[in-house]
Amino acid sequence: MARISLKLNEMIDSDALREELTALTAASGGDGSPLDIRAAVLDMLKRTLSDGHARAETMLLADGGGTACAARLSHLMDELIRVLYDFAIHHVYRAKNPSQAERMAVVAVGGYGRGTLAPGSDIDLLFLLPYKQTPWGEQVVEYMLYMLWDMGLKVGHATRNIDECVRLARTDITIRTAVLEARFIWGDKELFGELLSRFDNEVVKGTGAEFVAAKLGERDERHTKQGESRYKVEPNIKEGKGGLRDLQTLFWIGKYYYRVATAEELIGKAFTRKEYNIFRRADDFLWAVRCHMHFVTGKAEERLHFELQRDVAARLNYHDTPGLSYVERFMKHYFLVAKDVGDLTRIFCA
Repeated sequence: MARISLKLNEMIDSDALREELTALTAASGGDGSPLDIRAAVLDMLKRTLSDGHARAETMLLADGGGTACAARLSHLMDELIRVLYDFAIHHVYRAKNPSQAERMAVVAVGGYGRGTLAPGSDIDLLFLLPYKQTPWGEQVVEYMLYMLWDMGLKVGHATRNIDECVRLARTDITIRTAVLEARFIWGDKELFGELLSRFDNEVVKGTGAEFVAAKLGERDERHTKQGESRYKVEPNIKEGKGGLRDLQTLFWIGKYYYRVATAEELIGKAFTRKEYNIFRRADDFLWAVRCHMHFVTGKAEERLHFELQRDVAARLNYHDTPGLSYVERFMKHYFLVAKDVGDLTRIFCA
């Protein structure tokens, strides 16, 4: 399976966007806090987001790359958050003499932390602090969140210092998984590096078996809730058996237990080269289906309803053959991929 060129430079021109936003503050001496400037900034960000989504959809239809589409959308969001953060600290809440406490790292967690987003995905952010929150930090976080919400985004967020992250990750498996997936976006990179070092030494070290048992327990509960069969006529692409969450669970387990950064690093540890290639193909196919579903419906639709199956099959260029319609061919392929995911799970967890 050949790797698709991401063409990230075609998704957003962040330098030009920064210049446009800065120009908005020229008449106010660089002050970006007036309401009319905020409205103009919001309009620019919304248009940039919409244009980027349109480009991502065009590229997906052209090259069919599901994981490529997810990476492009993640890059688009990264750049928007970087531009927004810079505008907030340079033009809205300018700290004249910033103290050591007035530092912050903006961190992607959850699915966004993996560097993958579907068009309707939630944006999960950690605002990481060195110590307790300061008035400056509170203002910057509030400004960014309200701008992101006003852009129409669903944002999950937490504001914590490093001690809090480590303490909570020890006792809460959901928070532990979120930190496991953490990825630096912008701000103070040393702060983020300290979090990763302490998380690895104080949380991950010596707890591999505990984490594996917890994630497999979560998977079993999810399968019971969603239905034990992977051959449902209207499958849930994200949470259903044989879907994306099962692949993500495999990667979480592998990343935590073997302390690797990418799925490819699991070759020779948890995967053979052949198994890794099956993992990659399944991941790419399911991401393509999911992104098409979100683009078609204009929302975070995760269930592949009958009416959606036709649209997605057509977008993926399936055609009728003797004895099988294009929709039947698509769903047959989906079920084969779901079976591959199940086979990988059995092998991986043996």
